[in-house]
Amino acid sequence: MANSAPGFSVAPPLNSAYTNHMNQMSLMQTSSWSVAQVTAYLKDLLESDHNLADLWVQGEISNFSRPSSGHLYFTLKDAKASLKCVMWRSAAQRLRFNPRDGEAVEVHGSLSVYEVGGQYQLYADLIRPLGEGALYQEFLRLKAQLEFEGLFDPERKRPLPLWPRRIGIVTSPTGAALRDMLNTLRRRYPLVDVILAPTAVQGEAAPSGIVSALQSLNLVANPDVILLARGGGSIEDLWAFNDEGVARAIAASQAPVISGVGHETDFTIADFVADLRAPTPTAAAELATPDRTDLWEALNDQNQRLTRAVLGQIGAQRWQLNELHSRLQRHTPLTRIQTDRQRLDELAHRAGLALSHQLKLEKSQLSGLQRRLTALSPLAILQRGYAVVTQADGSLVRRVSQIQPGDSLDIRVSDGQFKTRVEG
Repeated sequence: MANSAPGFSVAPPLNSAYTNHMNQMSLMQTSSWSVAQVTAYLKDLLESDHNLADLWVQGEISNFSRPSSGHLYFTLKDAKASLKCVMWRSAAQRLRFNPRDGEAVEVHGSLSVYEVGGQYQLYADLIRPLGEGALYQEFLRLKAQLEFEGLFDPERKRPLPLWPRRIGIVTSPTGAALRDMLNTLRRRYPLVDVILAPTAVQGEAAPSGIVSALQSLNLVANPDVILLARGGGSIEDLWAFNDEGVARAIAASQAPVISGVGHETDFTIADFVADLRAPTPTAAAELATPDRTDLWEALNDQNQRLTRAVLGQIGAQRWQLNELHSRLQRHTPLTRIQTDRQRLDELAHRAGLALSHQLKLEKSQLSGLQRRLTALSPLAILQRGYAVVTQADGSLVRRVSQIQPGDSLDIRVSDGQFKTRVEG
């Protein structure tokens, strides 16, 4: 070993293995990550995991808050861990109950990372009380079974009557749903008769009571349509309407059934089997009846159409009657008489003209003959100074030898006659 200079320490000699290790370290070095990059990387990992994109988580609610934005913020916890949760306002508005601290629930959503806080949390879209999961599985099982049997087929849905005369209602006699339906029926269509089949709509006795009410209405009242309804509630409250016996009683009903169970977001087996599903009991009453205003408008429209049709028919019949009257007038005996009378007048006129013409012709001929006769008449000769001499017996004296002295003769001249005696 070489001596070191005063004030300096001598480094140990470098062997080959150490040198190679140092060279490898310098070659494997990479650039460092920022916190945001690490958080974004973890976020991508969580969101790309399909198991974490659709999961149910059980736990107890704590630190629950609902700020003015309408979003929900809470923590799910159990005996060993806790999980931050967020539910946006659009999903929170669809909740059927109000979550509270200390309540055991099941939350559905997807897992991701809140980058600003650097923590993973569950983005929830559905919350239900713990225990609804088993009921929901039973709901899906029965729904699949009845759907396979054809109870949900659109072909078996019956049309509703346009103008029902009698409506049956199956509901609780003390619930607000009955009051709402009666008020709606009274306002829209007060002409209809309403038959109530009261029954429990919640609890263990509810399914058998609903079945009995449906059967009694069909057997005794014979309604045109049946309203099966109740107000909103939890899945346990509405479970009677997910009963298989109730579903088969609805399908076997002679009258069409309108279901109006719970709120608009609530769906039960009864809704799928019913001939028509209404979002609420009030909506069920509206769907079952025509509106009185619409009825008046339809009645006025029909009245106008009927009036136009009647007036058109009267006009057509009047035209046809006038045509028949004209034809009858042309063929009536009076018309023939008038025609014959006119024809007679024409013939008489023609006969008169012919007669007048003939008379004129005859008169002309007579005048000619008269002139000829006048020219040949003895009276004309007398006018020229001649006389006609007749004997007492009226015989003409043509020769002198016909008379003797003393005979009395008649002398006729142009202006008269006189007697004379022959003297020689």
